[in-house]
Amino acid sequence: MPHIDTDYRKQALALLQKDAEQILRLIEVQIDNFTAPQCPLYEEVLDTQMFGLSREIDFAVRLQLVTEEEGKQLLDNLEQKLTILHEKAQKTRDRAIKFK
Repeated sequence: MPHIDTDYRKQALALLQKDAEQILRLIEVQIDNFTAPQCPLYEEVLDTQMFGLSREIDFAVRLQLVTEEEGKQLLDNLEQKLTILHEKAQKTRDRAIKFK
């Protein structure tokens, strides 16, 4: 990777991480208040947000502000958090159904 000011690299990675956290919060609010993870609306929002973030990451990689590995790690980390969130919501709903 050519020399790029480390401040720009840090800023780019921080912005991408912030966007990933915003996606996580958006999905968390959606699960908690509006829709079930099996709902097409939930899936559409998640797919759209993840696609947008992946395009941002691709752009930052092409500008050589982040490495492909950093971008992949960011997406993998978000996907792991979303999986945990989804599983937690599913368990909560399963328990609620059992008590009805």
